[in-house]
Formats: sequence, structure tokens, C-alpha cells
Amino acid sequence: MNKNDINGEKVKNRSYHEAMNKRITEIMNNRIQAGMNSIIEILRKDQSANGSWNYPFETGIATDCYMIILLRTLEIHEENLIKRLVDRILNKQEKNGAWKLFYDEGEGNNSATLEAYYALLYSGYIDLHDPRLEEARTFVEKNGGIEKTHMFTKIMLAITGQHKWPFLFPIPIEVILLPLSLPINFYSFSEYGRANLTPVMILADKKFQLKTDQSPDLQKLFGTRVEYQVKDDDDISPEWRSIQSMLNKSIASLIGIPSELHKLAVEHSKLYMLRRIERDGSFLGYFSSTFLMIFALLALGYSKRDPIIVNAVNGLKLMKSEINGHPHMQYTTATVWNTSLINYVLQEAGLSPTDPMVKKANQYLRKRQHYKYGDWAVHNPTGLPGGWGFADLNTIHPDVDDTTASLRSIAREVRDNVSFQGAWDRGLRWVLSMQNDDGGWPAFEKNTDSKLLKLFPIEKAEFILTDPSSADLTGRTLEFLGSYTNMPRAHPSISTAVKWLRADQRRDGSWYGRWGICYIYGTWAAVTGLCSVGIVATDPAISKAVAWLTAIQNNDGGFGESCHSDKKNTYIPLEKSTLTHTAWAIDALIAAHDKPTSSIKSGINFILENLDRTDWTTTYPKGQGMAGDFYIHYHSYRYIFPLLTLAHYQNKYFT
Repeated sequence: MNKNDINGEKVKNRSYHEAMNKRITEIMNNRIQAGMNSIIEILRKDQSANGSWNYPFETGIATDCYMIILLRTLEIHEENLIKRLVDRILNKQEKNGAWKLFYDEGEGNNSATLEAYYALLYSGYIDLHDPRLEEARTFVEKNGGIEKTHMFTKIMLAITGQHKWPFLFPIPIEVILLPLSLPINFYSFSEYGRANLTPVMILADKKFQLKTDQSPDLQKLFGTRVEYQVKDDDDISPEWRSIQSMLNKSIASLIGIPSELHKLAVEHSKLYMLRRIERDGSFLGYFSSTFLMIFALLALGYSKRDPIIVNAVNGLKLMKSEINGHPHMQYTTATVWNTSLINYVLQEAGLSPTDPMVKKANQYLRKRQHYKYGDWAVHNPTGLPGGWGFADLNTIHPDVDDTTASLRSIAREVRDNVSFQGAWDRGLRWVLSMQNDDGGWPAFEKNTDSKLLKLFPIEKAEFILTDPSSADLTGRTLEFLGSYTNMPRAHPSISTAVKWLRADQRRDGSWYGRWGICYIYGTWAAVTGLCSVGIVATDPAISKAVAWLTAIQNNDGGFGESCHSDKKNTYIPLEKSTLTHTAWAIDALIAAHDKPTSSIKSGINFILENLDRTDWTTTYPKGQGMAGDFYIHYHSYRYIFPLLTLAHYQNKYFT
């Protein structure tokens, strides 16, 4: 074969490979577009008439149990609802008689099982000697009984006459009177902490208990008289003893007669709740705070039929959703969160702002922007209202994540519709004003991360009482600023956030995500945020993160992380891939690579092959509220994040 023949053969082979690669690319592009179209059509079908998406915010059985206990205690005979909640609770019971918070938790969760046992018994529809209840009681007894349940479970038991109040509650009610200038004051606590602890302070102060003729006697059933024991001095940490002394001195320094100050503190606590009731009757839109408020008002002398209590119960009932033929009492609604994320992702996937689905969603979001001052203004006094909240009827407690998500959703509308410009300006201004002094972003309130609060003898104090900067909030805010604003990379808000993220990265290259599960979530948010503001793939922070993600990829191309990660404060693999975890991880890798890698390609294949998958991995919690005790299954995530990742793959590598 002469030289010309060899060269001709090389050209022929090159042309053949180029044609084959082009064909493979076309096939992949067609598969991705088909997958995206299938999700888009589901979302189009599921959109509500007002433009929102009302996918359930599912948090296990606790709220279902508490609703039965509340209705029975208030002697409200909503028998159809109670029967259906009983069916749902029983449907979630494991074969060993226990209830779990997540699939791989182990044999079961002691608090959840006791709550289910109590609710089923109190409902009146399940007999004490029913084998399902006997198995549940056996599980609780084997796992430490009532004393080994969570703090909030014990508080609920105390309120309803099943558990003695503690001799000492760590937060005296007079703390609400302390001035903001003191190291610890009422507004040192996070908003979520105040919402739940305010009614508890009233209830603990009154040692309030309420039983009815139908109340079971759990103490008798479990064969013990249950009460909190006062800790010996040796059991009390020196740090807490010091804080307690400081609190007592601060309260003693208040001007006034102690008994009158006490009355004033009770009145302030009551007004704090009443002034934060949303128009649906709930206290800040949370199930737990509303449940506790109802009992706190009863402790203050309100009747069971007082309009405020009736409206609060109705507000809780409005949170009911339907899941697989069963009712579920949502902890809150996720309507704004669902709608902002979905509408942003639809536009990333190519839908025009003029598409009717997109326009309806943006009109909905525009009406949900906040115009009132909330508690966030205490630590951000120069900020102006303009954020968005999480729930449909949330009007006074916006959060940074919902605000940036809503701004992403309306961003393209702003370019063509001047009427959205004001909403955009107010929202952006509010987000920037909420940045913590350390450079990161919190969820709800600025600079509420006192190290002293983590020393309080309250279970999960760091989750209940504080609202620190987190990698997920900071990363997602950076991604918004880098992708949707013209702010220079040297802007202080961006540069200090980048510095905070660098410092927060774990040694293995990952980041911890406060509001999701968990290290994959935080790493996705941090990487996409850093890349959006110009941090290059060769930067050590990005390269370490990419190496970590690549190392934890499963053989099937997917990713999966266990809820045990947040309990153990280290990455724990799920041993099975999920759509959402895979979408987060692959989206992060796409942000860091100019060309698709083998890890990215195998992850995309996993997503495409599993879009219709329905098993325990699709219902596995992807969100968390309190490590070890509160997990969230977002029904919208199986659509949102696969669509986002497919769109980003297509936009970056095919256009």
C-alpha cells in the first residue's frame, strides 16, 4: 500500500468515526430531549389553576399522630379524618411493629413508634390488645421506653397528661423581656426556635396538662411512673451552669417586682404568638408551633371553642394533602418552594417566559412576594421587605433560599415585562441585606448563630435554636448572583461568600448541606455556586470536590446518600442510587467540566433509565429539618432535579 493509499484510509477512518460520534451524539440528544419532554408534560398536567404546584411536603407520621391526639384532646369529632389518619399510620408500620423515619434507619424509631402507639390508642379505633399495638409497645419497651423518646415527644406527652413536666425547664419565660444588647436574649434564638419554644415556655411555666375521658394511660400501660429527674450537679456541664448563672443574673437585673415581671413575660409570650398568626389561623405556618400554641392558649385560660383555637385547628386541616389514597397532615406547605424551583427549571429546559405554564407560575410568585416586616428585621434593621417564604400563605417570615429560587423564576420575565422589575429589585436587595457577617447566608435570620446556644441542654439545640451560614444556602445564593446578576466577581458579597465556602469545605472535598441529604446536597450547591462566579475547575476547592464526587459514584452510574450522614456527621452511602442524589452530583460535575466525562455520561444514563422508577428510593427523604429526628420527602424533587441536570447537560454540551 503506497503513501497516498494510507493517507486516504486515514481520512476515510476519520470520517467514519466522526460520523459515528455525530450519530451517537444525536441519539443521546434525542434521548435527553425525550426525557425532558416527559417530565415537562407531567408538570404541565400537575400545575394548579392559580399557577402553583402543590406537591406534598411529606414528613413521616408524626404530624398525623399529633393531629389525632389534638382532635381527641379538644373533643373535636372529625371521625372521617381520624379514621383515615389511622389507616395511613397503620399502612406505614413495619413488620416488627415499629415505625421508621427512613428506609435504612434500622429496626425502627422509638419516638415515632410511641407517637403512633399513643395516637392509634387514643383514636378509639384500634383495640389495646390488637397485635399491631402489642408489637409496637414491645418495641418501645425494648428500646428504652418513654424516657428514650425525643424532647418534643416528651413535651407532647406532658401536655396531654402522659408525662410529668420537668422540674427545671432550661429557658425561663422571663428571657423574652431581656434587652437585645445582652449576649443571650429572646432574639438570640432562631425564628424556628422562638416559634416552638415560646408556647413551650408558657406550658412549662404553667405545668399545663389536659386529659379527657378518652385519654389512655401510657404510664400505666408501660408499667412505670414517668417523670424527669433533676440532674445531679455532676451531670450539669460547667458551660451550661455558667450560662444559667448569666441568664439568672440578667433576669434579676430587670427593673420591676419579680411577680409583675413574670406576668409581663407571660403576656409578651402570648402576644408574640398572636401577632404572628397567618390568615389561615396557623402560627407562622408550622404544624408544631400551631399545635403548641393551641395548648399554650388553653393554659392561659382560652376555651377549647375560642375562635382563635378553632381557626388554628382549621389552619392545620388546610395543610392536609393526599398521598396514595391516604391523608397526610403536612408540617407546612411547600407551594412557593415547589413553584419557584419548577418554573425556573422549566425555563432552563427551554420553555419561553411566554409559555402559559410559565406565565401563570410567575404571576403566582409575584403575588407571594412579602411586603411586611418580620422578625428578620431585628438583626437586619436596614433591610427592606422583598423576600419570599416557603409556604403558600406565608407572609412574614421569608427565607433566602425561596427568595433566590423565586428570583430565578422571574428573571427572564423581568427582561420583557417592566412590571416585574420592582419585584426583582426588592428581592435582590433583601437577599444581599441578609448576608451574615461571616460571609455566608442563613435561611431565615441574620447572625443568629451564637455558640452559647449550642450549650443549652436541649436536644438538637444547634438545629432548633440557631440559624447559621450553611454551604447549601451560600452556594445556591452565589449561583444565583453569578448566573442572574451583573455583579462583579470582586463585589464584597461574592468575595466574602467564596472565602466562607473555602473555609467550610471538609478535608475530603465535600461540603455539609444543612437542609438536604446531605453531603452530596451541600457539595452540589457549593460547586455550582463557586463555578458560577468564576472559580475554575483547576482550583483546589473544585478539583477536590470533583474527586470526592467521582469516588462515591455507584457502579450503576448513580449516587445515593443515607440519612445517617447527618446523624453521624460524615458521608454514609445509601448503597443504592436515587434520582435526586444523582441529579445533584451530576449537575455539580457538569458545572466543573467543559466536556462530558465518563462519570457524567454514566450519571446521565442512570437518570434517563430511571425517570419512571417507583420504589423506596423515590420516596426516600432528600431533605432534613433536624438531624436524626425530622426528614422530608419532597414529592417534586424527582421531577425538578433530573430535569435541571438534563437541561444543563444539553445546554452546555449540545448547544
